[in-house]
Amino acid sequence: MAMVRVDILIAGLGPAGARAAAAAASSGKSVLAVDRKSHPGYPVQCAEFVPAMLCQEMQGLDMVTHQTIERMITLVEDEGSDEENDFPGRMIDRKLFDTALVQKAMRVGADCQFGLGLKSLSQEGVAHLMDGTAVKAAVIIGADGPRSEVGRAIGRVNQSLVETRQMTVPLLQRHDATDIFLSAEIRGGYGWLFPKGELANLGLGVIAESKHNLKPLLENIRETLIRESRIGSDVFGYTGGLIPVGGLVGTHGVLGDASVLLAGDAAGLTNPITGAGISAAVISGRLAGESASALIDGVEAAVEDYTDEITDLYGPALQRAYLRRTQILKQYENQSEPTGADIRKSWIAYPEYWAA
Repeated sequence: MAMVRVDILIAGLGPAGARAAAAAASSGKSVLAVDRKSHPGYPVQCAEFVPAMLCQEMQGLDMVTHQTIERMITLVEDEGSDEENDFPGRMIDRKLFDTALVQKAMRVGADCQFGLGLKSLSQEGVAHLMDGTAVKAAVIIGADGPRSEVGRAIGRVNQSLVETRQMTVPLLQRHDATDIFLSAEIRGGYGWLFPKGELANLGLGVIAESKHNLKPLLENIRETLIRESRIGSDVFGYTGGLIPVGGLVGTHGVLGDASVLLAGDAAGLTNPITGAGISAAVISGRLAGESASALIDGVEAAVEDYTDEITDLYGPALQRAYLRRTQILKQYENQSEPTGADIRKSWIAYPEYWAA
């Protein structure tokens, strides 16, 4: 089969990949972006909450917003709840959100192909797609998630992953807060109830070693919320996925004469404590697309500039989150179950988390 040649190849068409495609194509570069999913943003593997900060980066969020969020309520063990009143954000429809991002990329000239994933990358920089097509690009952007094929090819692999399970349930009371459930039983993760109008995303994440507890732990939270008359007993659907929680794995590499950039989950930009990653995906995707375009235009410092900007934006927060995560997991390793005070130190709503 003949070799397809493009300026920029993007693996993954989630928020990071779609934003990268739009940024690169808008500068006149030839862009091929591929994703193994059949449709943008589906199946949903996300709790669908985005912080208010993302609103500054994206336009048109009103069209994909289920509802706004004002507060965060954190429940630690059986010690009652703590409320953070200044925690604004939005619950979005990820399918509509991702579709809008892809459509924008296509409008500015990106060739976006679904049902066509990246099969492998050679050390010479040749990409082999699942339909047998071979692609040669000057720049390759890996936006292909926690188990990035692009990242693996350049030795940048997410080593720490959290397993998640989520269900869609009926919400019996109007709610404007994200509810967080923390417990020593939920190792390396937490439970959540995120409202979206008359429905809610009820989910839970744990370290891979505790995957066998995922379903019963989530069911315990569900049963409690049913008893409290907060949610109905119906379940309208299940989803799940992996979240990288090991921090930044790297932003770039080289395969043959092709430069490689990583964005979003593939780069390890998801917060190791909260698992939040949409905002970082959107912003890093745009920056990766701009840097890829600059590289092709002959800007030799484009890769270094991309790395510096990502490190400046996310480095300190990722380092703190990874430290807090490491500290609490170390207690399990030492067979000392975390107390409520330990748990509070590992969650963003408490001043202990932000202390030196």
